[in-house]
Amino acid sequence: MLELYTFLLDNWLNLLALTWFLVCFNGYMYYARVKSYTTPCLASVLHIYRTEWMRRMLSRDNRIADTTVISNLERSVSFFASTTILVMAGILTVMSSTDQVINLIKDLPFAMQATRQEWELKLLVMLLLFVYAFFKFTWSLRQYGFASVMIGGAPMPEEALTPKELEAHAARAAKMTSMAANSFNIGLRTYYFSIAILSWTINPWLFMILSAVIVYVLYRREFKSSTLNTLMMSSELNRPVISKVDNGTR
Repeated sequence: MLELYTFLLDNWLNLLALTWFLVCFNGYMYYARVKSYTTPCLASVLHIYRTEWMRRMLSRDNRIADTTVISNLERSVSFFASTTILVMAGILTVMSSTDQVINLIKDLPFAMQATRQEWELKLLVMLLLFVYAFFKFTWSLRQYGFASVMIGGAPMPEEALTPKELEAHAARAAKMTSMAANSFNIGLRTYYFSIAILSWTINPWLFMILSAVIVYVLYRREFKSSTLNTLMMSSELNRPVISKVDNGTR
């Protein structure tokens, strides 16, 4: 019990910083998901575009362009998945030479002294964050693969299905592509938050400040950006969209 008390007393600032980071990270992920059901954002508006895309795909005989778009999206995700592996390898390399890094960082302005164990813990948290991102990127790749299969198995125009059947298939395909895009988006958010963790090696207070700043940046880009306003210029997208995107942004 005394050892635990001593540990908490010696590391209270780092524990506070880590707790604040987890609140920012998980809190924003939850907020963005729930808010997308009631407020137009990049995820919800793009889901409407994907639904329109799939509706038009069903009316075309030649769907090479549609599969090409999916392939281009997969390449972007594959690039980040590969990059994440390189980043994790770099973190493991740094962990093997912690003493040299500590000597390098301690001369920086505002840098706080940290023990080897503290440094290794911080690097471990960063490594776990990129492992999480890697799983999200690879899951996004698989989901885009599923979307390709759904496009390949989509009914042709001459099959003369009912409008209800066509709409159901378009909704399913759009939902799958939105799920893939959402997994990719979560991976990108993780990259943003990794910048905050990098500052943890300098100063825990800076770490907490940057965690909050990144939440603000993500919020502005996803809910208040000029890009979102441009996407919403269509009269169709200026209508309430909650019912259309309820299942597409998870």
